[in-house]
Amino acid sequence: MNPQFLMDGLVAGAMIGLGAIGVTLTYSILRFANFAHGEMLSWGAYLALAVSGGLGLLSTMLTKPIGPFSFGWSLPLAAIVAILLTGLLALAVDAVLFGRLRARGGAIIILVMASFGASLALRSLLEFIFTSKPAYYTKALQIAVKIGGGLRATPDQLLSLGLSVVAVVAIHLLMTRTDIGRSMRAVSENPALAGIAGVEVRRVIRVVWFVGAALACIAGIMTGLLVQIRPYLGHDLLLPLFAAAILGGIGSVPGAMIAGLIVGLSEAAAVQIVGAEWRAAVSFVILVAVLLLRPRGLFGRAA
Repeated sequence: MNPQFLMDGLVAGAMIGLGAIGVTLTYSILRFANFAHGEMLSWGAYLALAVSGGLGLLSTMLTKPIGPFSFGWSLPLAAIVAILLTGLLALAVDAVLFGRLRARGGAIIILVMASFGASLALRSLLEFIFTSKPAYYTKALQIAVKIGGGLRATPDQLLSLGLSVVAVVAIHLLMTRTDIGRSMRAVSENPALAGIAGVEVRRVIRVVWFVGAALACIAGIMTGLLVQIRPYLGHDLLLPLFAAAILGGIGSVPGAMIAGLIVGLSEAAAVQIVGAEWRAAVSFVILVAVLLLRPRGLFGRAA
């Protein structure tokens, strides 16, 4: 077996892990599976593309590649704007749809079905605005460099792995070292009791939506940079995201990232062992196995 699958799996797993953190945070706080989360990856990628293109029109110097990377300063600047816009989009969807259903005491199944509808609407709107034609941040070619052990990686891939580590550490510190993080954990344990104790539950919910969408945006930009941007980008990653969130244990940020790496490596190994056509089945097999053998996941706590 070619050892290169390890690098390919780590890169794919990092993107899956970042998206899975948003899934696990949303589920642990709001108690429902948000199937519209995948569309935040797609919207984040396209918003960054639009802003980056606009900055490139203002100054061609911003499109000149930075060092060994394939992109110029227009993309990092656009990523910051896209993260903010994607977070605001998630807050808007919650205010228009999920918040109203919660206020009316809607059952969990209603919220889940509403998320399906929101996913379809967001994807269709994205396809209407940008069309279904694949897009790219840059078409510059990169040469993979040797990093030892028979592995090769492009500078963009190494940067993506580094950014993933930074993002996970930042979210872990947010959850464990800040007041809002402690409030999020309190609401996750018992929303009613947290409210009685003085925690502003609505504020916590808004923070969770924004943070989850921001991480999804970063994952979408990474995917678009390393592969391509399509309206179905987030939809195709939805099953791996949920597989990683459940495998890692609902509510565990490090668990979601580690599980994302496991899913990514498993998919990459499957491509070499049984063929690329079975790649999508790996996440489903992992999801079913976890639900049957260890429902609380690797780092989850027993109910």
